[in-house]
Amino acid sequence: MASGSEDDEGNTTGASWRLIGPASELSKKPCRLIYSPLGRDSDVCLFYVRGRFFAMDARCAHSGGPLCEGDIEEADGVLQVFCPWHDYGYDLRTGKSGTLLQQQVYEVKLVDGDVYVKHASHLSLGPFPANQKN
Repeated sequence: MASGSEDDEGNTTGASWRLIGPASELSKKPCRLIYSPLGRDSDVCLFYVRGRFFAMDARCAHSGGPLCEGDIEEADGVLQVFCPWHDYGYDLRTGKSGTLLQQQVYEVKLVDGDVYVKHASHLSLGPFPANQKN
């Protein structure tokens, strides 16, 4: 899973590990919207499915639908989230879809019971004030 800006091989730069919160709390819901001070186009969905965390851009690459409101299902042996607007499915691990569309995914790690996401901006479980940029 990648974060920040990508090069031609999918490697990323400019990202840091961002503390999201305790896994014991974050694992209580299958998806949470994580806010970025850069605005809704930089927000992240944090998924908890089958004992694992996954993170990807919160807005669908097709038309900006809210992926945190989508269904999470196994399709063709792959865990996917389906956009509630037009039903595009994205692999939770890679962000790939059955089309040419691709969601940006982010690395997630657990350290001492806390969840971290590697992202270019600060992240928060609540919205940032309108004037804060990072």
